[in-house]
Amino acid sequence: MRPWGVEFEEFVQARGAALLRYGYVLTGNADDAADLVQEALLKLGDTWQRVRNKDNPEGYVRTIMARQHVSWWRRRRREQVTGEVPEGSYTDGHSSEELWHELRALPRKQRAVIVLRYYEDLSDKEIAEILGISRGTVRSQASRALDKLRVRPSVLEMGRA
Repeated sequence: MRPWGVEFEEFVQARGAALLRYGYVLTGNADDAADLVQEALLKLGDTWQRVRNKDNPEGYVRTIMARQHVSWWRRRRREQVTGEVPEGSYTDGHSSEELWHELRALPRKQRAVIVLRYYEDLSDKEIAEILGISRGTVRSQASRALDKLRVRPSVLEMGRA
């Protein structure tokens, strides 16, 4: 057993559910989300003594999760998405299944950029750092994703609702 300490356990208990939801948004699959959180927390635990004094340990673990997700994607190059949503999800009157149907049509990198930009409200610079790509690539991936989503009428109407 690793000697992470009480602070780390408190962090995991306090932020674990939010990290799982974030993992679900990235992966589109509850099992993959759980694996992603577990891997990220193991890496965080290894560096907890150094990270705990930083301003935002949750941001650090989310960065780990986003990078790990892209790494898995590069190795697998296949998708396993689902229309099921986690408990406590946001809804704007349209079904989350409709939204996931539209988002899962995007390539993984484009989906990751859209999630980080609109769900996490990160800047292009932050997204570039998390994904290990240039800001120009972030902008081009976002532009391509939005172009694809604009073609679909249900997403257009969701944005105007």
